[in-house]
Amino acid sequence: MKMYNPDTCQQATELEIMSSTLPLANSRILELGCGRAWMTRQLAEQFSPKIIIATEVDRIQYKKNLQIDDLPNVSFVYGDAASIDQPDASMDLVIMLKSLHHVPMELMDQAMLEISRVLKPDGLAYISEPVYSGSLNEIMRLFNDEKVVRQAAFEAVTRAVEQGILELKEQIFFDSPGHYRSFEHFEQRMLNVTHTEHQINAELYQQIKQAFQQHMTSDGAHFLKPSRVDLLRRPVG
Repeated sequence: MKMYNPDTCQQATELEIMSSTLPLANSRILELGCGRAWMTRQLAEQFSPKIIIATEVDRIQYKKNLQIDDLPNVSFVYGDAASIDQPDASMDLVIMLKSLHHVPMELMDQAMLEISRVLKPDGLAYISEPVYSGSLNEIMRLFNDEKVVRQAAFEAVTRAVEQGILELKEQIFFDSPGHYRSFEHFEQRMLNVTHTEHQINAELYQQIKQAFQQHMTSDGAHFLKPSRVDLLRRPVG
């Protein structure tokens, strides 16, 4: 397993990668760490899954998600990846989109065990993680340096494969486009989050803004965000 392989990296969106690798139609899907549920909506509306159980550990965001009332095949649940309140072998797919590294490091191995437990035999786990590289990462690490936790997430997946908890089907490396209309848009999306309290004083704020403004064009700031997908399978038998 590799943490990153730029030689095989393709430019694509997360949704394009998922639609080309996962049997989404008529599947029972567990999404761990759904955030604002943007991707949850795309999956629910475009691919006709049987059900999506979308969990979120940030209670503020979870309560906001409960206000969504136009996705009849989605159930929003408060919970974390290390303690999944679903029966054994009940899910066709488990999806984690940039959320494994948010699991406390001491609970990452337990999360991988839980993912394997709730998957049906031969079910798939799609674990997408950001790669610690790129111009956007250079801005983000000024106030939220995730190098250690991203490394820990990769190592947790690697251990799960080495121990036979899950099998590695494929690794996919891709650059997804990211666009922010303005610094205010970036601030709203990345600084003013409810799941993390960033310690940003006036001096650091100006440093972040200056770094971001270097990428501004007439139609906003554009980035390519490197990511890795570890596509895993629950062993049969």
